[in-house]
Amino acid sequence: MDLLQTIFYFFLALGLVVTIHEFGHFWVARRCGVKVERFSIGFGKSLFTWRDRHNTEFVFALLPLGGYVKMVDEREGNVDPADLAFSFNRKTVWQRMAVVVAGPVANFLLAIAFFAIIFTGGERGLAPVVGEVEEGSIASLSGFEPGMEILAVNGVATNTWTSVSRQLLDFIGTTGEIPFTVRYGDSNLRYDLNLPVERWLRDDDQPVPLRDLGVSPPFELSSLSLAAVFEDGAGYAAGLQVDDQLQSINGQPITSINRFVDSVAGSIDRAIVLEVLRGSEQLIFEIQPLVVDHNGEQVGKLGVQLASRGQYPQELVRTTEYSLFGALARGVKETFDTSVFIVKSIGKLLVGDLSPKNLSGPITIAQVAGDSGKSGVDNFIRFVAMFSIMLGVMNLLPVPVLDGGHLMYYIVEVIKGSPVSDRIQIMGYKVGLALVMSLMVVATYNDIARTF
Repeated sequence: MDLLQTIFYFFLALGLVVTIHEFGHFWVARRCGVKVERFSIGFGKSLFTWRDRHNTEFVFALLPLGGYVKMVDEREGNVDPADLAFSFNRKTVWQRMAVVVAGPVANFLLAIAFFAIIFTGGERGLAPVVGEVEEGSIASLSGFEPGMEILAVNGVATNTWTSVSRQLLDFIGTTGEIPFTVRYGDSNLRYDLNLPVERWLRDDDQPVPLRDLGVSPPFELSSLSLAAVFEDGAGYAAGLQVDDQLQSINGQPITSINRFVDSVAGSIDRAIVLEVLRGSEQLIFEIQPLVVDHNGEQVGKLGVQLASRGQYPQELVRTTEYSLFGALARGVKETFDTSVFIVKSIGKLLVGDLSPKNLSGPITIAQVAGDSGKSGVDNFIRFVAMFSIMLGVMNLLPVPVLDGGHLMYYIVEVIKGSPVSDRIQIMGYKVGLALVMSLMVVATYNDIARTF
């Protein structure tokens, strides 16, 4: 059932963003006087079709993995003399540019609309007040203390932990210092703290900036139990079972997930003693964690999945209400910020500041779609908005076969006063196709590696 739900939400999200993207091309093409022969959602055998009064064929095909808009174009075959005036290649370069850009723009507009829908209900976030500082961490050595509030990162104001995380992502791959502005909760005095980093998180396949720095929000843990116990792990061999509640480790009560994980990770040459509540029975286990390599470091691992219960302090939850126009403006800002973040991430990948292991393919996207769909309508709408932005940005990359590649050719045409030769365009398409396919192979390999 979980697999079917994941597949359903994935194709629902993909269908929405692809349909909107292709509709953008279609709508602008019509207004530029281009005759559209076919509007297809999916590829392969047609499941059902219909035609409108302009004789455009609308198709829903068997494989819903994309879509396309087929326009009358002399470069793709013979054109009826009566349709020559409506041929795409006979339109001005500015009209062709408008048609090409319309698909990504439609994706951005969809994201703005979906974010606006979410923000009409207000926005909630946790104030960036430090709850824990890991001993010996970068944050600890730089002066961070529990109770401090992070006011800004690199001069950019941060009013929630989400905004702190977003600013920190910009520093991945950096060698230098990350500047923070902080204050104590009972004081208006501001302090500047600079955290030194070197090639920060450059080789991590799933970087978590806050965890690496050693700071975390305050979390009132009420219970920590086992959601899964894997058969190849040390916990299973010792007799741990699903739903066991963890009471203490090495005689110390478990009050923090991070401290528990750190205790296990640091036990590479000694056993840990776990006190566990199973039903009404109190049990004690002595377990030697398996030693595994994590980003070049030897750490201990139990082979279990944790499930925590607890809450963040309610007094730290910040709520912002928006009017209809305020929600729309917030949607525009969120779309712009997300687009900039994606562009920066692509740049980091190209220069080697971000590991290529971070590339995700259809399997990971499907998993995230499924998880977001099962966790509520708001989360699914947010995922579709993010997915739409990602599709819009990726299509604007100056790679032949993508919309951005066509746009690049048209910009050259404007500059030189004549179209790029067919030979160069065809050569570019071959190179672009090879590049896109290579990226898909790497992304899919990463998906499979994460799964297994």
